[in-house]
Amino acid sequence: MTAGRIICAGLGPGDPDLLSVRSDRVIRAAGHVAYFRKSGRQGQARRMVDGMLRADVREMAMEYPVTTELPFDSQAYIHLLATFYDDWAARLQALAAAGTDVVVLCEGDPFFYGSFMHLYVRLKDQVAVEVIPGIPGMVGCWNAVGVPITWGDDVLTVLMGTLPEADLARHMQGTDALVIMKTGRNLPRVRRALAQAGRLDDAWLVERGTMPGQRIARLAEVEAADCPYFAIVLVHGRGRRPVAGGEE
Repeated sequence: MTAGRIICAGLGPGDPDLLSVRSDRVIRAAGHVAYFRKSGRQGQARRMVDGMLRADVREMAMEYPVTTELPFDSQAYIHLLATFYDDWAARLQALAAAGTDVVVLCEGDPFFYGSFMHLYVRLKDQVAVEVIPGIPGMVGCWNAVGVPITWGDDVLTVLMGTLPEADLARHMQGTDALVIMKTGRNLPRVRRALAQAGRLDDAWLVERGTMPGQRIARLAEVEAADCPYFAIVLVHGRGRRPVAGGEE
């Protein structure tokens, strides 16, 4: 029996028109599809492929363990997630060993903060693994704003909203352009750090970028209690080279 493969399909930022031709072809042909989701929810990755899957596809929802009450750097949190990834890697490996191809869905690009990375490191030396790149979600967001994110010699920094407030402010002060991911309930901390760094007035909040229900707003004008989960904060660079005639 020929061994199967684990194929991770990067889904891009959310708009189906921004899905690569290769990912589209693989997803539509898949007999087995796996995707991450929170318990009781459809999952963003699954929602993005509505209408694309075969009628006879076998779906496997990889439901994260309940960890919201635990600090993300606690030993309990780390143990729960490690066990979760170990379990699903073993399941996927068994399917591949039995000759089954499994397509794993991943928002954005799988190798850019994607959950699939944790499966990849467990599977890559055990079975054949293929990763199909996708447009990162932040790219869709800054294009939705309609302003170039970097100019000339600008330095772009990508931060996680889970970082301590002092670390956020330090990085914000030391760069030209900013992308801040994993906002949600961390948004108040992100807002305070931007204010400390003198960057709040230049920050944009992009919720559900490129998807239905997209919202673009100045972060300073968003209510403090408004902390959408699926959102990115952007601060555009202004360019560190002199320009002539409006061009670089």
